[in-house]
Amino acid sequence: MSIGEMLAATVPMARTLNLQFTETTPERAVVVLPDQGEFHNHVGGPHAGAMFTLGESASGAIVLAAFGAQLSRAVPLAVRADIAYKKLAKGTVEATATLGRPAADVVAELDAGQRPEFPVAIAITREDGAVTGEMTVVWTLRPNDSQDK
Repeated sequence: MSIGEMLAATVPMARTLNLQFTETTPERAVVVLPDQGEFHNHVGGPHAGAMFTLGESASGAIVLAAFGAQLSRAVPLAVRADIAYKKLAKGTVEATATLGRPAADVVAELDAGQRPEFPVAIAITREDGAVTGEMTVVWTLRPNDSQDK
């Protein structure tokens, strides 16, 4: 099962929005939100909440791709997120996520007994390539034996 299929199967919101996971590697994740009238806002584009979910889902996909081998000892958790809506989004939109730190550095912190945090940058674009939103989600890998659950 691919990471996209796993997220669609286990994250109800991804299924609800019909998100399409078109690329998922440790270097980049691309997720598409199809144009769907039931998720439009008052100006006919995707609702801000749908765009947030799109970006957060892309960030989760790259986190799983980059750190899936660590799941037996740590759980990935979103710590905080920031989003800026830059231009009117219309039609299908796509989120592209990239890690903000080398995965090896994050794993080294985990190996040292720390609870690493790392940013994931997401660009949300329209079909014409215009950037309609920019987002950062900061994630952590919480060790399974952590007392601050």
